[in-house]
Amino acid sequence: MSGPDQNGGTWTLLTGHGHVLVEIARNPKARIRDISPVVGLTERSVQAIVADLEAAGYLTRTRTGRRVMYTVKRDSLFRHSAQEGLRVGPFLDLLAADETEITPEPEDE
Repeated sequence: MSGPDQNGGTWTLLTGHGHVLVEIARNPKARIRDISPVVGLTERSVQAIVADLEAAGYLTRTRTGRRVMYTVKRDSLFRHSAQEGLRVGPFLDLLAADETEITPEPEDE
């Protein structure tokens, strides 16, 4: 969850759906109760978002015993016309990457 910024706003760049999708990309074995505190939403909200993402074709759910594993469909297209034709996979690669995998660009001297 975000707090107020310098200008008094409390918005974030990603929606709840985006946060949940990124977290599932990071950890496909995560349970709803694991995702909830990371994204700052209630378990009920996360469950509804996961259902939305599944219905829209962004992920599939596979049950193994009592556990559920999610698979992100990386070839899915963004829904907004401003990103028409773009796939979510590269976006998730960037946001779901482990910080140790991200190498900063060298600065020009």
